[in-house]
Amino acid sequence: MNPKIKETISLEFDAFSKDYTSDMITVVPHYLSLMSCFNDCLPLKFEPRSILDLGCGNGNSTAEIIHRFLDAEYTLVDASAEMLAICKARFSDSNIKLVESYFSDFEFSAASYDLIIAGFSMHHCEAEEKKSLFKKLKTSLMPNGYLAMSDLFITKTDDTHPALLEYWKNYINRNDPSGEKWAWLKEHYDRFDSPHNFESQKTWLSDAGFSNIEIAWNEGVWMHVMAS
Repeated sequence: MNPKIKETISLEFDAFSKDYTSDMITVVPHYLSLMSCFNDCLPLKFEPRSILDLGCGNGNSTAEIIHRFLDAEYTLVDASAEMLAICKARFSDSNIKLVESYFSDFEFSAASYDLIIAGFSMHHCEAEEKKSLFKKLKTSLMPNGYLAMSDLFITKTDDTHPALLEYWKNYINRNDPSGEKWAWLKEHYDRFDSPHNFESQKTWLSDAGFSNIEIAWNEGVWMHVMAS
């Protein structure tokens, strides 16, 4: 095993936290565009008062909207203590609650959030966990609330998956010709990631009670998806 790969996802992202943003730009195609979607794809007159950032990382998703919704209450959830420490310093002047938790352990309260955002965190959930989580998220949303996700939407068994891996490898190696970033990413992806295509997730979201599910922005399988 690559020594940079940790035993659990929380330890993995503790180690990943130092250069998180620059590393994500290096290894994730369209990362900045997908982050900006959290603000750009919301309705103009939408005014959420309570926002949940699920798998917040270093706070990049929240940072896209916090300047717009200054008076909102934010709950940031992540399994990495190091990532949460970064968020605490980054948003020290804002109304932020930090929760160290895996999604499966987090207590979702009914009708508590106007907006739930998830930036490159859902792909860590396997199929059954996504199905269960989507039901919890729907219950946790206020009426007229939104779920917004930026992520990779493909299933590893899809016929197009080998072509994605080749494209992804070339993208990363152009940014890092040493090959080290791709080697790390591929092992991390194989070990921790369980992405699913849009068609599957649309079905699971619909089964959870969401009625409006759309791709708000995409470049191929790199998508920003909104559900309400």
